[in-house]
Amino acid sequence: MSEPASTQPEPTPEPDDTAPRSTRSGPGRLLVAVYGLFALSASARAAVQIATKFHHAPVPYLLSAFSGVVYIIATATLTNGSPVARRIALVSCSVEFAGVLVVGTWSVIDPAAFLDASVWSGYGSGYGFVPLVLPVFGLLWLRYWSKRTKNESATAAVTESETAKIRHSDHVA
Repeated sequence: MSEPASTQPEPTPEPDDTAPRSTRSGPGRLLVAVYGLFALSASARAAVQIATKFHHAPVPYLLSAFSGVVYIIATATLTNGSPVARRIALVSCSVEFAGVLVVGTWSVIDPAAFLDASVWSGYGSGYGFVPLVLPVFGLLWLRYWSKRTKNESATAAVTESETAKIRHSDHVA
């Protein structure tokens, strides 16, 4: 006589404990810290420049203020890490990268428009070119999370399907 099939579904595989669980974990911590530092420095720089000598070079000062806002949004959304926040972070990092390229090129082609530097002028040369590479790392990190989320969703769907088959076979037997 054969034994009845077990009514208990097979245990789901344990999640990989070595993998980060949020955009703010692992390498994301460093990314969030650098974005936070740039949010603070760009915003403070722009605030002082706008308050004390706006008439001297309004374009670079307003661009620095804009970059500060972009860094604040990137910091907040990368820290949050939810799916909606990751989409907003993707837009923020993309705007940042485009801004660095456009403002960097503009400041090289027309230096007279930049009597004083902005965060993004000279491709971020005043900040060691970090403004040029930071959005690239941000976009790569978000891409990693996008792929990871898709893989986890696919794995969950397969596991759910297998559990349903087991339950169905238990009822049939």
